[in-house]
Amino acid sequence: MAEKTAEPRRTVVLGERELAIGFRLIGLTDVVEVGPTNSVAEFERVMASGEFNLVIASQSIRARLSESARLHADASIRPLVVFVPTPTGDFEVESINQLAKRVLGVSLAVPN
Repeated sequence: MAEKTAEPRRTVVLGERELAIGFRLIGLTDVVEVGPTNSVAEFERVMASGEFNLVIASQSIRARLSESARLHADASIRPLVVFVPTPTGDFEVESINQLAKRVLGVSLAVPN
């Protein structure tokens, strides 16, 4: 049976201007535009708030987090944290197998 809550949890996006604009254009309203000076503080605020089920954050934020905060974000299920590449700059791409292993603890790799 599904868990019942008083109000539905939401999705939030944290990212640079280009990323924020893109997510606003597809209809998300909880979008926070961040820069190098406030990204870590905003990320920590969102994680501690308990308001969101999904946090979509720029990979540039992940790079600025402390190692313990990065490990916490990678292991978090509620909220689920997904880091997405920014339109400009270098980025890492997390494979579906890596995402499933991180979030579900299940490997999708097929043994030979």
